[in-house]
Amino acid sequence: MYKYTLYKFLFCLILLPMYGNSQEDTVRLRNPSFEDNPKRGGEALEGISGWFDCGKINFPAETPPDIHPNGFWENNLPASDKKTYLGMVVRDNNTFESVSQRLDTMLIAGKCYKFSIHLAKAERYISRTRTTGEEANYTTPIVLRIWGGSGFCNEKELLGESEPVNNVSWQINSFEFKPKSNIRSITFEAYYKTPTFLPYNGNILVDGASDFVMIPCPGEAIASDDKSYLPPHKRKKQNQYLQDSFEESKRQSSVKVASPSDFRPKVLQELNRNNIKQGQTIEIRNLLFKADSATIDMKSYEVLDDVFGFLKSNEDIIIEIGGHTNGIPDDDYCNRLSTERAKAVAEYLVDKGVNPGKVQFKGYGKKKPIASNKTKYGRDKNHRVEIKILSLNG
Repeated sequence: MYKYTLYKFLFCLILLPMYGNSQEDTVRLRNPSFEDNPKRGGEALEGISGWFDCGKINFPAETPPDIHPNGFWENNLPASDKKTYLGMVVRDNNTFESVSQRLDTMLIAGKCYKFSIHLAKAERYISRTRTTGEEANYTTPIVLRIWGGSGFCNEKELLGESEPVNNVSWQINSFEFKPKSNIRSITFEAYYKTPTFLPYNGNILVDGASDFVMIPCPGEAIASDDKSYLPPHKRKKQNQYLQDSFEESKRQSSVKVASPSDFRPKVLQELNRNNIKQGQTIEIRNLLFKADSATIDMKSYEVLDDVFGFLKSNEDIIIEIGGHTNGIPDDDYCNRLSTERAKAVAEYLVDKGVNPGKVQFKGYGKKKPIASNKTKYGRDKNHRVEIKILSLNG
């Protein structure tokens, strides 16, 4: 009896991974924000939690990717999500970095998914070149490729590719794709902007990967007798999603986006195309968060809708949302809270319909006070979120 029970248990363990690949409308990554101890690539021999270094297969003579921030290669951009993030490079000897993981639940062939991830470029990423051995700044813009496959580092199908990343603040990058085959692994790969005649040195910073969420494919509707799209207990939820999306699309189509000359802010009168300049910063007044959090108070929606209206009526303008704190808490807390609040504002704007490529975000912590931290008035002034005009011509 004991042996039978043991054999049955072992048999179930063998079958478990097979049944783990059932169809789900949400597919999650393990450690999507690359939380680990900060370490240079040469110090990351034990790997990155939840991820496999594809360089072990593709370029075994090269070092693994880095976990930031800790001043490595003169980069110290605060993380966009939690505490740490991934840094990858391409090199002038035609080698490049990538990481991979096997999914607990596969992406289904023929179904559509949406996915987002935060990307940035470090302003300084100082390392030696592979061709000459001299110091260089690895800052030529590169792209992130998202590959789907059947196992670690298997690049069977290119699911998405970012634009060349030249922003030095975090930016939300969104993708929608329809796999041609069942996908059991995901690989994030740093790669050159193509076409290029010669390999070069560049870096990309990666953080805040979302779940892969199943969405209706273009023109797709779910028939009441279609039992293949979702399990029965999830079909009602999906149909509600479609109904909500339909109602939202009707509402959006009925809203006329103002032209630059028609737009009239209710709170931020400074948001006037004729008066702003590149490099100018504007504080988002009346923006409230719950204490010690990045949860936006509903009273703030009016001023955020000013920013939304401004960006929608001036779609050639690129801004950075900058978060700031006062000088009392420690650096890590200030960096994290200021970044989370800046991200919350950016996500509000993107979710409402602003092009993600027009909004970047960054937490400055307590590095840029505008008043003394010795008084409550000064500390309140330093706790702020600002808009910085990065470009007026897109």
